[in-house]
Amino acid sequence: MLKTRFSDRLLEAGTDEAGRGALAGPVVAAAVILPPDFRHPDLNDSKQLSEKKRYMLREVIMREAVAWQVAFVSQYVIDRINILNASILAMHRALSYLKTTPEFIIVDGNRFKDFHRIPHQTVVDGDAKYLSIAAASILAKTFRDDFMKTIHRKHPHYAWDRNKGYATPQHKKAILRHGITPYHRRSFHPNFPQLELDFG
Repeated sequence: MLKTRFSDRLLEAGTDEAGRGALAGPVVAAAVILPPDFRHPDLNDSKQLSEKKRYMLREVIMREAVAWQVAFVSQYVIDRINILNASILAMHRALSYLKTTPEFIIVDGNRFKDFHRIPHQTVVDGDAKYLSIAAASILAKTFRDDFMKTIHRKHPHYAWDRNKGYATPQHKKAILRHGITPYHRRSFHPNFPQLELDFG
């Protein structure tokens, strides 16, 4: 069972990102403040849930949360500042958009930068340990998935409606055949040397 809170005394926001390892599209982060008594039997790490359940839980989270926000950082910014900094920037933006200011922040992962001097704690696999991070992971993933489905209509060869921009064999073959789009992250080609000519 996921823990409700890291701190029992402070108003706590959980934050997580989606799309960090994708070849195309933005990185998206969410920040969520849940009520202290919030419980839901299905709430878990978004990667462990079916798509149908993620969207069902998104509605619950948006309705029941004290505050929630989502932020996008584009592929252009990712290429300029690198994916780690872009992920942290997305989380900072989501936190800054919250209408209620948290007193403490719990962050999925092991890297974060100070946000307005609010105390924070990084938690490896936090989306499988804390409800607010799990909620943030669901919002980040579903909002990013919606975006990738939308841009799929402009570039159907890459099957972003299914792979969401990740490096599936089908996606890599489509890049080799059709080249890249403005949505592709040009800085990612060193990790996929077979695509280097297309990303050059």
